[in-house]
Amino acid sequence: MAIISFKRIGHRILAVVGLTVSLGLGAIAWFYVDYQERAVLAQNERNMLRLTEAVSLNLQSVMLAGYADIAQSFAERLHKVEGIDDFYILRTDGIEAFGDNRTIVAVNQRRGEELFRPRDKEVERRLVAADNPLLRQALERRAPAVAYGTDEHGERNLRILAPILNQASCHKCHGQAQPVRGVIMLATSLDMVERDIYETRKASILVLAPTLLATLILTGLIMRRSVVRPIESMTSAMLRASAGELDQRVPVKGDDELAQMAGSFNTMTNELLKTYRGLKLEQDKLTTIILGAGEAIIVTDAADHVVLVNPAATALLGKSQERIVEEGFLQIFDRPDLMEQWLGGPVADSGPHTLEYNAHVLSVHAARINDAQGKRVGSAALLRDITEEKRLEDELRRLSNTDSLTLLYNRRYVDESLQTELDRAQRYRLPLSVLVLDVDHFKRFNDTHGHEVGDRVLQAVARALRAALRGLDSPCRYGGEEFVAILPSTNKAGAYALAERLRQDIERLVVDGLQVTASIGVAEFPDIEVTQQARLIGAADAAMYQAKRSGRNRVCIAHSVALDQGT
Repeated sequence: MAIISFKRIGHRILAVVGLTVSLGLGAIAWFYVDYQERAVLAQNERNMLRLTEAVSLNLQSVMLAGYADIAQSFAERLHKVEGIDDFYILRTDGIEAFGDNRTIVAVNQRRGEELFRPRDKEVERRLVAADNPLLRQALERRAPAVAYGTDEHGERNLRILAPILNQASCHKCHGQAQPVRGVIMLATSLDMVERDIYETRKASILVLAPTLLATLILTGLIMRRSVVRPIESMTSAMLRASAGELDQRVPVKGDDELAQMAGSFNTMTNELLKTYRGLKLEQDKLTTIILGAGEAIIVTDAADHVVLVNPAATALLGKSQERIVEEGFLQIFDRPDLMEQWLGGPVADSGPHTLEYNAHVLSVHAARINDAQGKRVGSAALLRDITEEKRLEDELRRLSNTDSLTLLYNRRYVDESLQTELDRAQRYRLPLSVLVLDVDHFKRFNDTHGHEVGDRVLQAVARALRAALRGLDSPCRYGGEEFVAILPSTNKAGAYALAERLRQDIERLVVDGLQVTASIGVAEFPDIEVTQQARLIGAADAAMYQAKRSGRNRVCIAHSVALDQGT
């Protein structure tokens, strides 16, 4: 047995149409049955009203003919009418009529003679309460009052209270004071009527069931052929297209909405196929670029799951692709705090950042990527190996700050470094000393023995200077035969002691059989109050010339002088 799945649109359409048709036919049948029921009840009610009207007329005829003595017999015969449960003639107060002599006595008194002989036996029986709403309605409206109810056996019944009006022909005996002389009470069971209604309902169902079945079958066939099959065909094509088969085509039959939908689908898949082929071509180009790029590229999705790692990244980081994916984006350099810091800034500040990792110096661009609405779409990192560039840069910087002959720092380095040290000494109130050294009679070495000997003398002095200084000191060739030493955190006493040892070391030098000596000047900040490094060099230079004037091969300290702070 096939199981109907309401996940399929065809079955849902058939179910909706079937339900709609069933409800429509059911509503028509209900309306018809309800109409028939009301019609039967109305007809029965009209018949009962006619019956009460006929009884009222007959009773009046009997009374007008002067046969009041047979009125009681007439009323008693009403009790035996077939199909009627209760059939009584009542006075207006709800007591059964023709049971006592009240009306006879009143009529005889009004007429002044004994027209009617009183009854020998009187019976007073109340059938309806005097304040009964149905009775009050009949009396007040002077028209039959009708009510449907249920008897003590639970069966439905119809009760009618029809007033007997006081006609002009009755005034002679009864006067005009009361507009209503009495009430005819009729109560009848509705069993027969309900049996007729039941038969009507049964007949309606017998007609409705095959009609509904035939309608559903016919509607289902029409709907399946004209609607469900085209929709299923299009759905199947859509599923295949969503799976990547973009060459799907749906037959276009007719010019209705489904045909227009099929045409639109064919146009859409054709455009998608063109776009897909274009994107595939661009993707192939991009893949070639990414995989062949010398720079390392790592990309994540919105949840920070690594989704792309090119071969350059694995080679540069020394990690497999699986390890990079498993450890996550923040662990690229095994320093998640650093990555968080880089990624926390705006895209414009994404780099480059310089980092040493895995024996490489890397230039890193790392950033979170957001769409136009500010929603994160992923993160990306671009790594470039700048190890060789960094080495060349450092070498270039070293060469730019190094004297090629002596391999000491050159004058450019002195100008930059000394000003930095002077600013630091002023900021932290630290001493700073400078030595200026000049080789004695150097021109004589060049002129007498040649420049090659002079160069060897300079190299020997440079070695002695470097050997005498600490690691934080800076030995420099300032120009020609003049040297400078920058001594951070050193006062003039310490500088003098170092200069004197250096002088002695140089004095012990013998280059190509030649004796070498030097004159040295010392200047200290803040003993020399200056703000510019040239003034401090100038003070040490002046002290060095003082040493030369004093006989050379000696050390002199610059005198304390107050210089203008703006110089």
